Amino acid sequence: MSRRKFLKKSVFTAGSLILGSCVEVNSKNHTVLLGATMPVLKKPIVIATWNHGLAANKAAWEILKNNGPALDAVEKGVRVSESDENNRSVGLGGLPDKNGMVTLDACIMNHENECGAVGCLTDIEHPISVARKVMEDTPHVMLVGQGAYDFAIEKGFPKVDLLTAEAKLEWENWKASEDLKKPAINCENHDTIGMLAMDAEGNISGACTTSGWAYKLHGRIGDSPIIGAGLFVDNEVGGACATGMGEAVIRIAGSATVVELMRHGKSPQEACEIAVKRIMNKHKNMEGLQVGFLAMNNKGEVGAYSVYAGFNYAVTSVDNHELIDAGYEMEW
Repeated sequence: MSRRKFLKKSVFTAGSLILGSCVEVNSKNHTVLLGATMPVLKKPIVIATWNHGLAANKAAWEILKNNGPALDAVEKGVRVSESDENNRSVGLGGLPDKNGMVTLDACIMNHENECGAVGCLTDIEHPISVARKVMEDTPHVMLVGQGAYDFAIEKGFPKVDLLTAEAKLEWENWKASEDLKKPAINCENHDTIGMLAMDAEGNISGACTTSGWAYKLHGRIGDSPIIGAGLFVDNEVGGACATGMGEAVIRIAGSATVVELMRHGKSPQEACEIAVKRIMNKHKNMEGLQVGFLAMNNKGEVGAYSVYAGFNYAVTSVDNHELIDAGYEMEW
């Protein structure tokens, strides 16, 4: 694998958010951000990981454009992905664990550093909303497993069979295969949605939700429901979220690390790049280990970066609604 060769001369891409010294447009007409800086976006703003972030952002924007709170926006936004049966790694239709059970992880955090999370939740379509209930209706931050399920039922969430026929068939094919090695961590089977929003008042909230690593051991929980790993928000600074191999993100408290780097003067882009390189320095073998970070500071600047090519994110503000390919360290 060769490191990405950075562009050396300044480029301006018409119709793009990107300004700076390192940008290009790929064959899919997505902007590739390579160490460039984005202009300060006018609030409200919502950003989300991966291409399904576009649909999620649209839902969040309906709240933000009417001066609604960022917390409501991020919850409503990621619920779109949770209900998308075609999404194999978030909510309904997500790929199951080794035992054939779909287990969901999610967390949510507001501008006052209040937070809630659920882990290894089964049979509930919207774990993000259960996480919000944990935050608002209990003295706790996280509920997991049977306890999380019982709490959701108590709060009136309906029981839903999350294993679709398509996901079940993929699991059966995996079980029948000769090679039951752990699946590769990439955007095809591990595309958590993380979302950050800044409302018209300048308050930031975030949400993160996933069905996690396909065919994982039953009971495995990744970074997505862990405050400080999959998501972290500090209204005095900004917010960050992560995607990819949760175990690697947890090892460096990834999202909290990005926010702390911004607190000490780094731009969102610089902070994401430093966090990615820190992960690379902490692992002896990076083969197939994909991690990406997405961040926004309280000025309205946005940044993103990943270990491997392929990570993209959606940005929506008053004048923009587009998908951007993040910069990266290595080709696959």
